[in-house]
Amino acid sequence: MTRRTIHSEIVEEKPVPLAPIDREKTCPLLLRVFCNTGRHHNVSEYGRGNVPANELQIYTWKDATLKELMSLVKDVNPGARRRGTAFDFALVFPDVYGSNYNMRDVGRTCSGDKSRDDSKTLAAIKFKIGDFLDVAVTPPSNGPPIRRRMRPY
Repeated sequence: MTRRTIHSEIVEEKPVPLAPIDREKTCPLLLRVFCNTGRHHNVSEYGRGNVPANELQIYTWKDATLKELMSLVKDVNPGARRRGTAFDFALVFPDVYGSNYNMRDVGRTCSGDKSRDDSKTLAAIKFKIGDFLDVAVTPPSNGPPIRRRMRPY
């Protein structure tokens, strides 16, 4: 009886650190951001050369983080400045096989709180020049505070 061994070659992909961008020497790109309260825009609003009406144009670099972009959105949107406001970011990019667009969630940040997605950059989410960023701004709930049960001792 012979023994056979099975070999598996699983290779873990480690993110390659990108060379830092010198913002003094590198020309910024135009990032077209579309904000909506409570939910993302429908993907069909991006079809056939049309885009949603509430556009924010930001000149930035590929090493800009979602936290930086959140602060820029808060600068122009006074309702989003409250602590606890959530920002859900989605990348909107053209479909390879047609004239439609696809949407992919890329991260979530929260005003006044740390988030694991704060340090994600445009390069890390695979942003390409010509893509859009759709941001769902969700204000904090105004409900009563959650009552916690007192300990019996």
